[in-house]
Amino acid sequence: MAAAKGSSKGSAKDAAKGAASRRQKADAEAVAADKVRTLEQLLATKEIVISCGSGGVGKTTTAAAAAAMAATHLGGKVLVLTVDPAKRLANALGLERFGNTETRVPEAAFTAAGIQPRGELWAAMLDTKQSWDDLVARHAPDAKTREAILANSIYQNISGRFVQSHDYIAMERLYEIHSSGTYDLIVVDTPPTRNAIDFLEAPDRMSDFFSSKLLRWLTAPSKSRVMSLASKPFYTVADRILGSQFLADIAEFFTLFQAMAPGFVERAEAVTKTLADKRTTFLVVSTLEAAPLHEAEFFISALDERKLHLGALVLNKVLPSYLRRTATTGVAKRLCTDADELAAIVADAGNPADTARVLGTIGESFLNYQVVAKREAEQRASLARSPDVVATVPYFDADIHDLAGLLQLGDQIWR
Repeated sequence: MAAAKGSSKGSAKDAAKGAASRRQKADAEAVAADKVRTLEQLLATKEIVISCGSGGVGKTTTAAAAAAMAATHLGGKVLVLTVDPAKRLANALGLERFGNTETRVPEAAFTAAGIQPRGELWAAMLDTKQSWDDLVARHAPDAKTREAILANSIYQNISGRFVQSHDYIAMERLYEIHSSGTYDLIVVDTPPTRNAIDFLEAPDRMSDFFSSKLLRWLTAPSKSRVMSLASKPFYTVADRILGSQFLADIAEFFTLFQAMAPGFVERAEAVTKTLADKRTTFLVVSTLEAAPLHEAEFFISALDERKLHLGALVLNKVLPSYLRRTATTGVAKRLCTDADELAAIVADAGNPADTARVLGTIGESFLNYQVVAKREAEQRASLARSPDVVATVPYFDADIHDLAGLLQLGDQIWR
């Protein structure tokens, strides 16, 4: 009886374990089913997508294609915002030009592509100078301070020319547009990768600057500072080279800017939080060539360090999958080894020697491309561990120059 009772208890325990195991398996399957697997699913849950990558990999085109697909299939208002100085987007979107103010892509451009979009596609390109002027107008404590800053020669140079000002104002502009709630999705095309790192760090650097000892020194009363500088050889030389007016302009500029410091710091912190928000994701674009791939890996690591969400990896100019099929390898090898015999079979094709040479070249080229395709597959597999979505785009026969071409690219990465 004891043995029977023990057996009964053991069976009950095993049954309980089995039930728990089945529940865990069911939960795991449910999670797997809900996991983001396509760019369509990813963009449906996000409000900001930041496209990054090295130059020449199709980053701008991919950003525009993703935005066009979102407007077409998801609906709502979609904005593609480029902070890359090159103005390649306008022609592809059917626009004469566009700038700091968002411009809607005309319905006619979609009609010409044979598409009826569910939503609206808008485009804007960052105008650094205008964006800085707007920022000053928003944060200046009064009209007198605003006009003094806008007229200051140091401000005019910084706002229009300095790279770091471009990085910060790009993030500021993105935050401003997102906060307005006008758009359901904003796709941002950034400068090449290492500049994009500056783009990510710009808000923190701006906040640090307004809290720094340097700013406190620069905003000290200008007369007392110039008097003290003149008493030291180094500053005497600086004064002679740069001129007292230049030093005075610097002092005035930073004194005026200090009046806006609290607003800048608060805004910079809000921008940083926006980047880390669950509604924001990053899309890294690359080819599988050595240099761009290295840049992509560098940026993926940078995102991981900052705990920023890597939503998708798009690999452009990838060789087609049929090149990796082993069933075709034997055919290619035979073209190489039995070219003369095969040329005799197709004697009507022309000179047998020429035909044999063509067949051998075709077979050799196929085998060479097959090696590259297999190498690309390994590279792609190693990169696929981090992002939610990995999409590949084949070589296109012609450059993309219109909305139809953008949507054709978009079809490759969407599902």
